[in-house]
Amino acid sequence: MEDIEKYKKAKERIGEIKSFYVHLITYTIVNVAMVIYNLIVTPQVLWFVWPMMGWGIGILVHALSVFLKGRLFSKDWEDKKIKELMEKDQL
Repeated sequence: MEDIEKYKKAKERIGEIKSFYVHLITYTIVNVAMVIYNLIVTPQVLWFVWPMMGWGIGILVHALSVFLKGRLFSKDWEDKKIKELMEKDQL
């Protein structure tokens, strides 16, 4: 692989990781504000839990897509499996 291609892949990967951390920081700031607002305005009803959980699921999916990307069913995995099956058939 050429250096330019490696650089482009690395830059793309860094962009994905940065995007996740921006998402996580936004989630944290918004949810802290939402908890404070909920406790000041309607302390008898703790509604902040529901949007926090919903968005939390989105954060989890985002994290999995960024940090587990390519580990399952990647091109390398496919190539290894193809080679493995071809070798198995030769026996």
